[in-house]
Amino acid sequence: MSIRLYNTMTRQLEVLQPRAEGKIAMYVCGITPYDYPHIGNARAVVAFDIIRRYLEYRGFDVLYVQNFTDIDDKIINRAAEQGVPWQSLPARFMQVYFEEMEALNVKRASLYPLATEHMAEMIALTADLVAKGNAYAVGGDVYFSVRSYANYGALSGRALDDMQSGARVEVNDIKRDPMDFALWKSAKPGEPSWDSPWGPGRPGWHIECSAMAAKYLGDGFDIHGGGQDLIFPHHENELAQSECALGAGTFAHYWMHNGFVSVNREKMSKSLGNFFTVREVMEKFPAPVLRYFLTSAQYRSPIDFSDQTLTQAQAAYERLHLGALGITRALATPVVDSTATDNADALQALLAHAEDDFRTAMDEDFNTPQALAVLFELVGESNRLITGGINEAARAALADAHALLLRLAGVLGITLQAEEATDTLAPQLMELLISLRAQARKEKNFALGDAIRDRLAEIGILLEDTARGTEWRVK
Repeated sequence: MSIRLYNTMTRQLEVLQPRAEGKIAMYVCGITPYDYPHIGNARAVVAFDIIRRYLEYRGFDVLYVQNFTDIDDKIINRAAEQGVPWQSLPARFMQVYFEEMEALNVKRASLYPLATEHMAEMIALTADLVAKGNAYAVGGDVYFSVRSYANYGALSGRALDDMQSGARVEVNDIKRDPMDFALWKSAKPGEPSWDSPWGPGRPGWHIECSAMAAKYLGDGFDIHGGGQDLIFPHHENELAQSECALGAGTFAHYWMHNGFVSVNREKMSKSLGNFFTVREVMEKFPAPVLRYFLTSAQYRSPIDFSDQTLTQAQAAYERLHLGALGITRALATPVVDSTATDNADALQALLAHAEDDFRTAMDEDFNTPQALAVLFELVGESNRLITGGINEAARAALADAHALLLRLAGVLGITLQAEEATDTLAPQLMELLISLRAQARKEKNFALGDAIRDRLAEIGILLEDTARGTEWRVK
């Protein structure tokens, strides 16, 4: 089966056709490391981590490049506010980024190029655009002429004459057109600067990605990714300057963008007081739960963040997590129930098509909600088999289900506990709750006993009173 993905440029689903057989080259815009990563950052990083993981699962050799913008107005201004050297902020917050993304089980990129380490490439690209008439120097500044690129606005779907200057585009009297944007900015007093043919200065925001993508991925590559907020002006400007320098059709083949994160159905904003960092969220919810939450929506869809949606995600994640542990316990049971009928047929039937169902979901623009549904089917059918009693056929089916569950969850970057011994807390807590419920019932406190049962049911755990005593399983 072919993988289809949504191309922002064409606004339609397209079959993925790599430029080199068996290989995928990806460039994903990274963060400006001047503060703690927020959940919007995490949404983009997890989305493209899943895409990268699935491409590797499908057999592609993926070269994944993600930059850091380690020189920027925000870095300079924040450092000045704190009275620290500007270099200290990127160094500090890149380390924080790696620690927090590791907690979210994000794979390291193949390369993490820094803007400050690629001044020569950016200066050379800027000079080339000036020589070709696509850019012009004014004093110590260099601007790209947007009207020199006939297809400007194609990516964002905007008409040039109707546009307003976007974020990080300075409007001043020296530009030929208000939409022209800076490729090189002359140094202001006290700011860091690098030597160039136009005098000391530093690069504009957009030129860094064009220069680094070209250096590490060549004159053309497969996928360019980032958040929807980057479509304009950043990616629009990147595309324009790159195609003017390299030629039409020589930059990214597919443009992919993840959806926004809202908070209680409002746009996340510091001014609204609903701005949350990754570390703030992980103080309330474990990192695997946040990872699951970010996986639970298809990458292009908006996703709403709130305590309620995180609590729901936690309950769903626990169903998978405890389901995997339940299978582990069943497989470790030393006594096979010889009285059990051969009840493994339903699980074997599911196993026959489960991985194909997973692929079908992910092949259609990386539909993670449908892919997760396959994992829940595996857990549900396994639990039904365990409840009916275990014989040799059941054990074989459960072993296959367990291996497939862990493998497919891993493709999504979701870690489920494979062995009982590595996580004994959940079973111990369940034993405690079951004993408390038994004591309550013995004392005829049926309201408390029912409350324990009902509350567990709400989070997907069923208590069953059997001749062997009270047993628990995940729905």
